[in-house]
Amino acid sequence: MKGWFITGASRGFGALMTKEALASGDAVIATARNLKTVTEQFGDHPNLLAVALDVTNEAQAKEAAAAGIARFGRVDVLANNAGYGLLGAVEEATAEEIERLYATNVFGLLKVTRAVLPYMRRQRSGHILNFSSIGGYFGYPGWGVYGSTKFAVEGLSESMAAELEPSASRCVEPGFFRTDFLADTSLAISLASIGDYEGTPAGNMRSFAADANHAQPGNPARLASGIMTMINSANPPLRMPFGSDTVAMIEQQHASVEEELAGWRQLALSTDFPSDATISA
Repeated sequence: MKGWFITGASRGFGALMTKEALASGDAVIATARNLKTVTEQFGDHPNLLAVALDVTNEAQAKEAAAAGIARFGRVDVLANNAGYGLLGAVEEATAEEIERLYATNVFGLLKVTRAVLPYMRRQRSGHILNFSSIGGYFGYPGWGVYGSTKFAVEGLSESMAAELEPSASRCVEPGFFRTDFLADTSLAISLASIGDYEGTPAGNMRSFAADANHAQPGNPARLASGIMTMINSANPPLRMPFGSDTVAMIEQQHASVEEELAGWRQLALSTDFPSDATISA
C-alpha cells in the first residue's frame, strides 16, 4: 500500500488521483483549502485523511505532513497539483497578480515539498510529482506569466531529480484537458486590458479560452489512470507529457530549437577560449 499526499484534491486532477489511489487500496492524505469539498466526494473512507491546506502557508503544510505520517506512517508519492492559471499578455499582468500566482504555483509547491521531503529521505524512497503544463515547455501568447511559473516547476523538478536519488522528482505535463481549468474557479484573467493587444495572438487568447472551456481534447480520468501506470512502472520518466496536443507541441518545439541551433551553431561555438590557450591570473 502506497501513501499519497495530494494537494488540490477537491477537484480536477487532484480529485481524480485521489479516487484512483483509493480504488487501488492506497492511502491518501487529500489536502484542499476547503475540507468539505473533499469529504463530500469521498466520505469517511478508512484510507483517506482529509486535511485543510493552503499551500502558501508553510506551517500548515508541515502540520498536514505530520498528520499524514501520524495516520499512515509514510508518504510514497507527493503530488504537487494545486495551482491556477493567469490569462493575459505579460504587460497586462499587475505585480500583485504575478506575485499571487507565484505564491501558489511556485512558492507553494516548494513549501509543501520541504514539508514532505524529510519523511521521504528518512524512508530513502518516494516520488514527487510536480504538475507542470505544456505551458512550461512552450511559451504561449496570453499565458506568459502562468507559463513562467511552470517553466520554474520544470527546472526545479529536473534539479531535484538529480539531488534526491533514490527518491525521485517527476514532472507531469498536461495539455488542454476537460477540467475546470479554464473556468473562473481555476483561472484568473488580468484585470488590465490593453487595446493594442486586441486582434493579436495574446488578445485573441482571451476569447479562445472562453470558447474552449469544457471542449478540450484531453480526458482527465485517463490522465489520472496514466499517473498510476507511471508511478507503478519500474523506471518512470523525468517528464511525462499527457495529451496529443502536448506531444505535438513538444515535437514542434524540438524541431524549432534544432533548426535554430544549426543556423547559429558556429557563432555559439566561437565564444570559447582556444583549446590550447593558457589562462593566467
